Amino acid sequence: MRHRDNGCVSEALSIPGWRHVYSGKVRDLYASEDAEDTRILVVASDRVSAFDFVLSPGIPDKGALLTRLSRWWFTQLSDVPNHLAEGELPASVADRAMLAQSLEMLPIECVVRGYITGSGWVEYQESGTVCGIPLPAGLQNGDRLPEPLFTPAYKAPMGEHDENITFEKTVELVGAERAAQLREASLAIYTRAAAIAEYKGLILADTKFEFGTDADGTLRLADEVLTSDSSRYWDAEAWANGKTPNERMASFDKQIVRDWLAANWDKQGEPPALPKDVVERTAARYLELIERLGA
Repeated sequence: MRHRDNGCVSEALSIPGWRHVYSGKVRDLYASEDAEDTRILVVASDRVSAFDFVLSPGIPDKGALLTRLSRWWFTQLSDVPNHLAEGELPASVADRAMLAQSLEMLPIECVVRGYITGSGWVEYQESGTVCGIPLPAGLQNGDRLPEPLFTPAYKAPMGEHDENITFEKTVELVGAERAAQLREASLAIYTRAAAIAEYKGLILADTKFEFGTDADGTLRLADEVLTSDSSRYWDAEAWANGKTPNERMASFDKQIVRDWLAANWDKQGEPPALPKDVVERTAARYLELIERLGA
């Protein structure tokens, strides 16, 4: 059965005991057919998105690879309350699904930047700031920041772009206490994860976290965590010795897809199909990161 949710068409799977309730760009959610079971089945697909479009074809085994990476990071951060729930996964999706508690998700993307690049670099060149936060002069694309920055974004409704917001706006949205808790948790998790990545010869340049609250009001790390889709990872040796930004910041994610699309599509109408070699090289980068981390 085909469903269209939030502007995204997906093939809803037939999973005994579970009913499809929601599809995002890359994940599908299923609720238990048992009314007393409040757990959610989160299934990661092989869909890949860029520039707010779901592209074709998908990346083979992407859902399984990123689920494996999320699970590994949840284990490394086992003392941080998270959304995982106990139970047996349906066999048909066991390699790319997680059972999660039902949470009240907060409308904030908790972005942490340890290095300057991407949209942050563009803003810095124009105004010397990143998300409105003043930075020292003389930084170059890919440089390490003096300290990690918490740069939240408002999770806009599907079809609209997420909006970078100030910490003060975060306070308006979720309250002063919760905003401070989000900032503290995000920076602490990033710092720990960056140290683990560094030990493996990798740089965690930036990442985004999502949080929700359970029935008791406990803040829990949710959704995917520290995956190639939510984070920029670079090779530490290449970053230190590379001669160009592309050499220094070759990331273990879908940047190959973004670069090809930017060069071959004017962002008008439907995006073109991805070539086979772009799909294969992207899949290889996802797998290489997992192997480097030992996940």
